[in-house]
Amino acid sequence: MKFASALTVAIFTIGSIAAQAEPLHGISMHGEPALPADYKHFPYANPNAPKGGKISYGVVGTFDSLNPFILKSMRTRARGIIDPEYGNLYYDTLMQRSRDEAFTMYGLLAETVEWDEERTYLQFNLNPNARWHDGMPVTADDVIFTFEILRDQGRPPYNRRLNRVEKMEKISDLSVKFTFNEKSNREFPLILALMPILPKHDTDPEGFDSSTMDIPVGSGPYKIKDVRPGERIVYERDPNYWAKDIPSKVGFDNYDEIRIEYFLSQTAQFEAFKKGLFDVYPDGNPSHWSRAYDFAAVNDGDIVKEAFKKERPSGMFGFVFNTRREIFQDIRVRKALSLAFDFEWVNKNLYNGVYTRTNSFWQGSNLSSYKTPANDIEKALLAPFPDAVSDDIMNGTYELPVSDGSGRDRKILRQALGLFKEAGYEIKDGKLVDGSGKQLAFEVLPQNEDQEKLAIAYQRFVKALGIDMTLRTVDDAQYQQRSQTYDFDIIIKAFSSSFSPGAEQIWRWSSRAVEPEGTFNFAGVANPAIDAMIDALVNARTTEDFQAAVRAYDRTLLSGHYLIPAYHLGETWIARREYIKFPEGKQPIYGYQLPVWWDSRAE
Repeated sequence: MKFASALTVAIFTIGSIAAQAEPLHGISMHGEPALPADYKHFPYANPNAPKGGKISYGVVGTFDSLNPFILKSMRTRARGIIDPEYGNLYYDTLMQRSRDEAFTMYGLLAETVEWDEERTYLQFNLNPNARWHDGMPVTADDVIFTFEILRDQGRPPYNRRLNRVEKMEKISDLSVKFTFNEKSNREFPLILALMPILPKHDTDPEGFDSSTMDIPVGSGPYKIKDVRPGERIVYERDPNYWAKDIPSKVGFDNYDEIRIEYFLSQTAQFEAFKKGLFDVYPDGNPSHWSRAYDFAAVNDGDIVKEAFKKERPSGMFGFVFNTRREIFQDIRVRKALSLAFDFEWVNKNLYNGVYTRTNSFWQGSNLSSYKTPANDIEKALLAPFPDAVSDDIMNGTYELPVSDGSGRDRKILRQALGLFKEAGYEIKDGKLVDGSGKQLAFEVLPQNEDQEKLAIAYQRFVKALGIDMTLRTVDDAQYQQRSQTYDFDIIIKAFSSSFSPGAEQIWRWSSRAVEPEGTFNFAGVANPAIDAMIDALVNARTTEDFQAAVRAYDRTLLSGHYLIPAYHLGETWIARREYIKFPEGKQPIYGYQLPVWWDSRAE
């Protein structure tokens, strides 16, 4: 018996050792990280980029808070604190995402990570050199404090990070282990790795959920130099930044100073760019791109126009129906209103024919259902929801109608009127009315001048059907408040798409995001099939299963007709001052990355 007991203990011990995870430098959604443990820098960063100089960005809007983590400042937080476009200038995250891979995280605050094959837990091992701006070390206590205070007082999605965690443990002063519950999925460990960390010693829980202009203590590459609420925020590079030589940050954060200027409108913003008040101007308006750059700085070569070919999926841009409103709860009404949008007229008369009609949320990639019949994996996923996907979308023959470009294509308008009739509407005295004689009427809330121009065109189209559509243009603060509380009939929105859609889709389209304020489920969608497809894509174990799940998800979104698909471009445009440079060669799959650009005047 003693021998048997000893043997049992030995076997158990060997098994435990074998099962123990080794610390790794990165974690990928599917497969292995593309970069080895001894990588030197991301492939799209220039390790020899000069340090120094400055850059100014220009944005439309305002800000009244330096706390980006609470609901009150969700739409009016200062840019740059935590910023996917300009970089996380002030707070470092646990890990850094490579923009040349679908979804892979590499070490930053967390030097290494540990997990098991089933991803039932994840342990972050902090870099012992990580420091706050005041010189204090970043510790496990900071990590635990951050997750707890954001759970209690933070905004979505930060306040829900711990919903899928059964236990959060301090393993040592530099290690924190998260054990997941049954709500977790394959993607969730990577979502945790995106978490910015707050300093426990400099964060007062009392009043944390209030907007503030008090400058906090951060851990990122920049400190705040100057703040003028609603006008500008200026950052200066921290020469003692702890992570400047970490491989995931080599070639990043090249400017000594970053200035972000705020403007009340796009017109004012562009005029300021022409005058040299800021340095880069992303431009998504084809007519503006082709016509607005005939001025001295461009002609003299001081401003350079750059076009970058897109590799990422199309995304979706269009008129979003708020299905919380009774008039939009009938899918036949939504389909009819979609038919009324004359893309061909808009593309020709407003945009010089440069756009492509969008027929899928992931058009241009292998994640798209467009012109692709559902495979066996997709059919199995959708089998429990036999009415969730229309036949044409299921078999890959679905395509939005092509009009004659007149703005009044009679054939398409007759199709729309047929759907309205099925929904209980008819034309009386030139008005489309319901059974009680009430005219179909709704309001569109554009966000800017470009959207207003598009909405005016759509107003013309639906007027031909006897529909009373009005436009209401409000200032940025009112727009943010109304969109955040779903106080609108229709808004015009863009939904970006990536090669690795995941948990962010919950807050765009799932039933969990219908009621809470501040989510991106502007359409108010609560569809069990959509919920199931999101669950399938975040839990996919193989690339094949993942791609099938996304295509099935694409089919459910398209079949619901929750928005009127508009258009997309095959490239991205940006105008820059000649002295602002970027790494030559192939750009990362997610497009140009401003955080690795530099000021050549510093050379």
